[in-house]
Amino acid sequence: MENGQFKLDRTAFHAGTHEETEKYYAKNQPKTSAERLMAANYLNSVAFQFDLNNPPKMDRTVFSMRKHEL
Repeated sequence: MENGQFKLDRTAFHAGTHEETEKYYAKNQPKTSAERLMAANYLNSVAFQFDLNNPPKMDRTVFSMRKHEL
């Protein structure tokens, strides 16, 4: 995914009717699961300020696993 494929405009706001909002989202929302995941990944990169091409590694020392015996 290229940088700049999505753009987050934090200053944009429009108040409208429910019908206008429904038409807008039907036309402009990502349709496939892959498109929704790419959009979510982009929004996470903006929120947590990391590069899309170099995401942070997960800290595996925080989690632990143990075997449950029955």
